[in-house]
Amino acid sequence: MKVTLSALDTHESSFLPLVVIELAQDVKEETKEWLKARIITKKKDGGAQLLFRPLLNKYEKETLENQNLYLVGASKIRLLLGAEAVGLVKECSDNTMRAFTYGTRHNFKDFDDDNDDFLSMAERQFIIKHELENLRARDEKMIPGYPQAKLYPGKSLLRRLLTSGIVVQVFPLHDNEALKKLEDTWYTRFTLKFQPIDRIRGYFGETIALYFGFLEYFTFALIPMAIIGLPYYLFAWEDYDKYVIFASFNLIWSTVILEVWKRGCASMTYRWGTLVMKRKFEEPRPGYHGVLGINPVTGREEPLYPSYKRQLRIYLVSLPFVCLCLYFSLFVMMIYFDMEAWALGLHEDSGSEWTSILLYVPSIIYAIVIEIMNRLYRYAAEFLTSWENHRLESAYQNHLILKVLVFNFLNCFASLFYIAFVLRDMKLLRQSLATLLITSQILNQIVESLLPYWLQKKHHVRVKKKVEALKADIDATLYEQVVLEKEMGTYLLAFETMSVISVVTNCALIGMSPQVNALFSESKTDLILIVVAVEHMLLALKFILAFAIPDKPRHIQMKLARLEFESLEALKQQQMKLTAENLKEECREGGKETVP
Repeated sequence: MKVTLSALDTHESSFLPLVVIELAQDVKEETKEWLKARIITKKKDGGAQLLFRPLLNKYEKETLENQNLYLVGASKIRLLLGAEAVGLVKECSDNTMRAFTYGTRHNFKDFDDDNDDFLSMAERQFIIKHELENLRARDEKMIPGYPQAKLYPGKSLLRRLLTSGIVVQVFPLHDNEALKKLEDTWYTRFTLKFQPIDRIRGYFGETIALYFGFLEYFTFALIPMAIIGLPYYLFAWEDYDKYVIFASFNLIWSTVILEVWKRGCASMTYRWGTLVMKRKFEEPRPGYHGVLGINPVTGREEPLYPSYKRQLRIYLVSLPFVCLCLYFSLFVMMIYFDMEAWALGLHEDSGSEWTSILLYVPSIIYAIVIEIMNRLYRYAAEFLTSWENHRLESAYQNHLILKVLVFNFLNCFASLFYIAFVLRDMKLLRQSLATLLITSQILNQIVESLLPYWLQKKHHVRVKKKVEALKADIDATLYEQVVLEKEMGTYLLAFETMSVISVVTNCALIGMSPQVNALFSESKTDLILIVVAVEHMLLALKFILAFAIPDKPRHIQMKLARLEFESLEALKQQQMKLTAENLKEECREGGKETVP
């Protein structure tokens, strides 16, 4: 029997909460009722068809006072149908990766009607998030109870509720038992072993798993560079032949590790199903808005927005803003060099121990300013990219990465280029590079690890005390978990570009060295031509290596090709069946003999 969304019950009183919606304290009742109705209403009527209830006391009577927290979940069948709708790819019993469909669910590995673990926690929460984000206005002109919060057909309801301050946040709820198991195999015991990347993916999703997978891979890949580069840092060699060898090794190393990572990444993403997922017909991202209409390619109803308006926003607003930020970054850099000159002059005049320490202060201050500017610019870049109104999430991410990459590169490395090619001060270059890198690492560890850990511990103590006072009236375990988690903070082209830049800069630095210049004292033109020729040869070697090492392993290429072939064959069969049905219908209408 075929199961449809319209047959599902959306009024189950008890369900596993997957996502929490926190409303503002003074939200009106009519707004709450409207939001609830839109979440539980059937898909065909414009709803999300999910399960929804407030966080109740132990008597299941009323919401806790001043706690506008609501739990969202879905039945097992609804999640499976949602998996089909989002194009989730799972492993079949024959070890191939295919898009999941509810009708062929028994063909997939580890599926059982009595097994609730077929979909991972990350996949279930992704489905809920997808359905909530794709709730769009239909006939509403405003959010009920808030006439100033205007709506129009196609507008994302969740995004409008967030920007209006009606919804404070939407966050996934942890599965404490699964999280504890992951912690035990991941980081609670200090042992030298690989991270459980597949388990991380199952709980947190593909993006987080790839992040930690890359960190692990890159850490190991840095070991040979660190071993070879250590003598160059400890000993101030004047023989630049040694640096030529190191620069050449750096080129080969950066190319090989990138290509090997691509292969490893392809294997992981194929195993997880994301490499197989088709991105050609992505649904509009939640923040995308426009007049509701019919997509001429897919035939689906979605917001439509003229591309020329987006281009005007990019070239007339975003691009000038990015250029202004780059100019400001260079201005701050020149202030840093004034501070360096002041500290150096002070040290030369006095020559004391404390002034020698003072020489590092400008670099430390500049490193802190760089981190602050990077973070502030990131917020501005996210706002601008969202305002540009890109239809696809992939387009949004590409434009955001481009903005951030350009600014971060100039902001972080412009001073080093200036020291190397304008001031030509190798001692200052070594000092600035070391100071900037060490300071940046310390700041990142404090902001991304120590500070969140301390704040979370401090908040956890406050929640414990509050729970003790309310234990008589509430389901303490669930309440504590929800209130604790609602306070938690929300926490590659790039490498190709960096590797090419590294080749050019290394060749230029070697060409500027006194030893090399002494060899071409009579003709600087010959020196420039030789440096350019060597740089081109090294780049050619880099691209040959990149071409020689395939991005995807052979067995992954074969599996993808087979899936593509099977998809084409299935499409042919579907078209032949449709043609035969049309011929039969024409024969019936014409009173002719039925085509077999």
